[in-house]
Amino acid sequence: MAEQKDLLTTHRKALTINLDEAKYGTFAEIGAGQEVARVFFQAGAASGTVAKTISAYDMTFSDAIYGKAPRYVSCERLTTMLDHEYQLLDERLGATRGDRSTFFVFADTVAARNYKGTNEAHGWMGIRFQTEPHGPTSEIVLHVRMWDKENVLQQEALGIVGTNLVYGAFYYRDNPRQFIESLIDDLTTDRIEVDMLRFSGPAFANVDNRLMSLHLVQCGLTNAVMFGPKGDVLQPSEALHHKAILVERGSFRPVTHVNVDILNCATAQFIQEPLVQGKSVMVLMEITMNSLLSTGELDPADFLSRVDLLGALGFTVLISNYSEYFRLTSYFRRYTKEMIGVAMGINNLLEIFNEKYYENLAGGILESFGRLFRNSVRLYIYPMRREAYKHYLATGQPGGEVPATTTAPFGSTLNVLITAKNVQVVDHLRNLYNHLLENHYIDCIIGFDPNIMGIFSRDVLRRIRENDPSWEEMVPKSVATTIKERQLFGYTPADIRAAG
Repeated sequence: MAEQKDLLTTHRKALTINLDEAKYGTFAEIGAGQEVARVFFQAGAASGTVAKTISAYDMTFSDAIYGKAPRYVSCERLTTMLDHEYQLLDERLGATRGDRSTFFVFADTVAARNYKGTNEAHGWMGIRFQTEPHGPTSEIVLHVRMWDKENVLQQEALGIVGTNLVYGAFYYRDNPRQFIESLIDDLTTDRIEVDMLRFSGPAFANVDNRLMSLHLVQCGLTNAVMFGPKGDVLQPSEALHHKAILVERGSFRPVTHVNVDILNCATAQFIQEPLVQGKSVMVLMEITMNSLLSTGELDPADFLSRVDLLGALGFTVLISNYSEYFRLTSYFRRYTKEMIGVAMGINNLLEIFNEKYYENLAGGILESFGRLFRNSVRLYIYPMRREAYKHYLATGQPGGEVPATTTAPFGSTLNVLITAKNVQVVDHLRNLYNHLLENHYIDCIIGFDPNIMGIFSRDVLRRIRENDPSWEEMVPKSVATTIKERQLFGYTPADIRAAG
C-alpha cells in the first residue's frame, strides 16, 4: 500500500480524473491564479474532464457574476460560486451529458501573499459533486492557510491541495479519514494548514463533522478546531476575528458546577475591563488533545459527549494541541489584538509555574511568560480550599475534598481558601510571581459560589461509575439529564443494574 501511495503524485491524481469519462465539471478560481485548473491541464487529457474554467479577479466582474459580497475571501463567497457554477453546468449540459456524467464544480476564493507581504494568506475551497448521473449533490468545504513566504510557492501549494481535494472527493469519500490525510499529499504542514473542514450531502450522511475536525488536529493539519453551541464546525479566523477572548481549559469529563462558575465569574470580571468594554467578546471552553488522549487512545463517543454537554450549556468549544498556555494565547493573537483572559484554578496556576514544562525553550520560564503575558493577557484564578490544595501538592491531582453536600459555615477552618494572593510558588520565582500579581497580570476571581468548591470532575466521574447518586448534585441539571439518558461516562440505569 505504501508503494501505491507513493505513485499518487499530484500529476497522477489529475490524470486519473481526466481519464475517467464520467467526471465532468467546472473550475472557478479567484486569487492566486488558476492553479488547480492548471494542474489538470498540464496532466493531459483535460478535455475529458474540464467543461469550463473561470477566474473573475476584478471585483466588478465578480459581483456581476456572483452578486455583491461583503468579504470576497469567505465561506459565503465560496458558496455563491458553487451555487452559480453548478446551476449553469446543469442547465447547459444536463440534457446532453446528464445520462453519462457525474457533474462537479470545484471553486476557491483565495488571498495569497501580496507584493508587500503584509496580508493574511488564506482561502476557502470546495467541491460540489454527484456520485451518480442525475443524482443529488454532496459537498466538501475547507479553509486553508498558506505558510510559504513566496507568492509563487503559495500558488503551487494551492494547486496541490486543490487537486488532492478533488481526487479525495471522488476516490476517498467512503473513507473520510483517509481523505483528510490525503489533503497534504505532496505537501507538508509547514506549507499548508487546513483549519476547517465540512462534509455535507447524501454521500456523507453518516459523517460527523466534529470527529472529522478532530482528525485534522490528530493528523497535524491544524492545531485547533472550534465548535458552536449547536455542534456546528466554526472557522477560527471568522469566529475570533477582532474579538476579546476569554477561555477556560479543562477536561470537562463531565462539566461540573465549578467549571461553569469559574467561567461565569471570570466573564463578569472580564467584560468590566477597560480594554474590553464596548468590544465583541468570545467565551470559550477549551479541551486539549492531551486530555482527550489521557487513556492512550481517542474515544470518539467520549469526545462527542463532552462537546455535546458543553454545547447544551451554550458554550463554544475549542479543541487544541497546545499543552502550554503561552502557545494557546499566541494562537489567539493570529486573529485578534484585543484583550485575552484565561480562567483557571489554583492547580493550573501552579502548573504554569512548573519550570519542567519549559526546558525546551532557550529562555526557559521567562521566555514562556514573555510570550504568555504580552499584549494584554490576564489570568483569572479561581480559589481552592486548603484541604484540596494539600491534596494536590501531595498527589498532583485535584480532589480529596469533603463531599459537595457538606454544610460547614463558609469561613470556618474547613473552608480556608487558597487564592492567587496567598498561594505559594517556589522561592526563586516568588519575586516574579509578585510582579505579575501586583501589576494585575494575575487576578483573583471574585463572586464565586463557596458551596460548590468541593466539586472536581474526577470525583464526579468516579461517583457515576460507582453508581453513587450524589454525582447528580455536582453537575448542572441538563448535564445530569443527558448523562442518564445517553448513559455517558459509565452511567448504568437502576433497572439495568437490578437485572444484572
